Amino acid sequence: MTDVGELIARTHREEWARVVATLARRYGDLDIAEEMAAEAFAAAVERWPADGVPPSPGAWLTTTADRKAIDRIRREAKRGQKHKEALTLSDAPEPLGVIDDDRLRLIFTCCHPALAMEARIALTLRMVGGLTVGEIARAFLVQEAAMGQRITRAKAKIKAARIPYRVPSRADLATRVTGVLAVLYLIFNEGYLASDPGKEAVRAELTAEAIRLTRLVRDLMPADGEVAGLLALMLLTEARRAARVSASGELVALGEQDRGAWDRELIAEGHALVRARLASGQAPGRYQIQAAINAVHTDARDVRDTDWSQVIALYDQLVGLDRSPIVRLNRAIAVAELDGPEVALAELDGLPLEGYRVFHSTRADLLRRLGRSEESRTAYGRAIGLAGNAAETAFLIRRRDQLAG
Repeated sequence: MTDVGELIARTHREEWARVVATLARRYGDLDIAEEMAAEAFAAAVERWPADGVPPSPGAWLTTTADRKAIDRIRREAKRGQKHKEALTLSDAPEPLGVIDDDRLRLIFTCCHPALAMEARIALTLRMVGGLTVGEIARAFLVQEAAMGQRITRAKAKIKAARIPYRVPSRADLATRVTGVLAVLYLIFNEGYLASDPGKEAVRAELTAEAIRLTRLVRDLMPADGEVAGLLALMLLTEARRAARVSASGELVALGEQDRGAWDRELIAEGHALVRARLASGQAPGRYQIQAAINAVHTDARDVRDTDWSQVIALYDQLVGLDRSPIVRLNRAIAVAELDGPEVALAELDGLPLEGYRVFHSTRADLLRRLGRSEESRTAYGRAIGLAGNAAETAFLIRRRDQLAG
């Protein structure tokens, strides 16, 4: 990729949400906002290499997208009042509301309570621009076409119900924060381990952005325990980033990581947040419990020092709140360390996770530990076929090839 191409790619990551948010506020239409932003970036790809990069790339993109939106409205058969409003609003100051950050404002705005929770999350992940439809589909363990239809239906409902694209007030935050946290969690997860084979295994720009936005949400809602819990979870997970991929580009399992490479400042901050939530005496939510599980892992100087009984006790609390198959899968992984692979395998089998790579890689490891090499090899093959990136694929292939026989 050329230098200009790299700049356009970076600008897309940094400016997409701001351009979409600006146009959505001006025209009250998410479809127009997304389409015109895409056209503006397409124009940048065509023109910047020949004309040179403008002094303010973000402003150039916003202006270009705005002009394209006005041109589109002018071409519509029924422009009337909408046309007049567009021409007026394009030069009018825009209310920012209680949220100063463009990207976070867009997330809160899209997480409208009139939409079903999954539709809110999927639409917001798409509109924020950090994840593709394919990446969102993999996060929800559904087919890409089905996810595309879900996002389209969410946009159609907004239009049909005339749900206004309105900048959230402080009173809106409590009704929308659950969806916002789910969006930030999924953005972080995609950065933690990319599901797209064409991208780096660990996408630091996504994890950093998710942490930045979660810090902003905590500034807005300092008394919300789940906000603090999600921030702690992200920090304790991010602390291990430097140790998660080897120099040869292979994923490194938690038990094999160089714990000396973990970021102790992030761990200390995450532990402090977990302790503060425990001291509050309030019943913890799912993010707080997940943060506590990660606190146990990051407190152990060696994998052999891990308090697995405490980890399982925390998973038992989490299952009480969320009986999803993935939570039960993660609990089974901990059970294997305390009660052995045979007990864990019995808990694992029957979970409806045939399309989830971690399910197959976990089964493969448990079968390997039980000496059932042929079954393990088959399970590794399934995991490899579902692997999301080269680092994960290399790790799984090495594990498979180490099997006896």
